[in-house]
Amino acid sequence: MHTAVLTDRERAAVQAYLRLLHTVRAAFDGPPETPRPFVVPPAVLAEAERALAGAGLAGNEEAFFRLLHDWCPPT
Repeated sequence: MHTAVLTDRERAAVQAYLRLLHTVRAAFDGPPETPRPFVVPPAVLAEAERALAGAGLAGNEEAFFRLLHDWCPPT
């Protein structure tokens, strides 16, 4: 297993993205008859955007997802 060493800002970006991902999954997980939210909570989305910008990754999805894959590889 490859281990990437992240800067504090990169780690914050990855963690914020994972929180966003888990929030969206939780909102859409459940029985089909359950109403779904119309939007992602603004605070969660804003946190992810700030973290990406702080790590210099805003607008560079390829680099971000490579970083995410190296830090948290698929199982």
